[in-house]
Amino acid sequence: MSLPCLSKNGGVCFSWPGTSGGWRLLFGRMERFKMTGPYDEKGYELDLFCVPKHYEEDLDRVIIPHGLIMDRTERLARDIVRDMGGHHIVALCVLKGGYKFFSDLLDYIKALNQNCDKSVPLTVDFIRLKSYCNDQSTNSVKVIGGDELSTLTGKNVLIVEDIVETGRTMETLLSLLSECNPKMVKVVSLLVKRTPRGSGYRPDYMGFEVPDWFLVGYALDYNEYFRDLGHICILNEKAKVKYKV
Repeated sequence: MSLPCLSKNGGVCFSWPGTSGGWRLLFGRMERFKMTGPYDEKGYELDLFCVPKHYEEDLDRVIIPHGLIMDRTERLARDIVRDMGGHHIVALCVLKGGYKFFSDLLDYIKALNQNCDKSVPLTVDFIRLKSYCNDQSTNSVKVIGGDELSTLTGKNVLIVEDIVETGRTMETLLSLLSECNPKMVKVVSLLVKRTPRGSGYRPDYMGFEVPDWFLVGYALDYNEYFRDLGHICILNEKAKVKYKV
């Protein structure tokens, strides 16, 4: 197991299993960095963190601790205010998995609105997308609430998503939005999965790039379970059978 390490220029490095890079916390800001050489750790041992007892047998490892999620979310809020400050923004939450990230991100933006030269006037809206059955992505995307997208005509829209996997779900939503002629659309996703099934889509803002594992926690679910888990964790194979529908 590898814990965060102090880099030679004073930052703290966080790297993820199977990657050639990670994030470095350098003098208060998160930066992407590249690693060289093999790297095969699998996150952090569960007993290093507080995990609900009813989930202890269902998880392999913690991959992103809650505190790191919050720090990265604060930085994303700063970037959004920097880039979109002065515009009236409709923040569109993709339910259900995006609700926790959405709530925390907007809390940071509201705090910055009170303490920065730039501010972002915000209103909120919600949409639900469904493309999973158990742990498998289907070939179709079900949009719930799509009829209401017409209210976004001429608006500046910030889509807030929990995870971009193949990218096809987000591409479907962006296609639907384009028919409504919004003034501007930006996408922020907490996670982007690195997968050979990907379409190549990348959001405008992203928190972490993660390996091609099934992840739960921080409102990411498996058949509605694990939304109440604070950390982002790797779901084990026994749990996939246990909670299968």
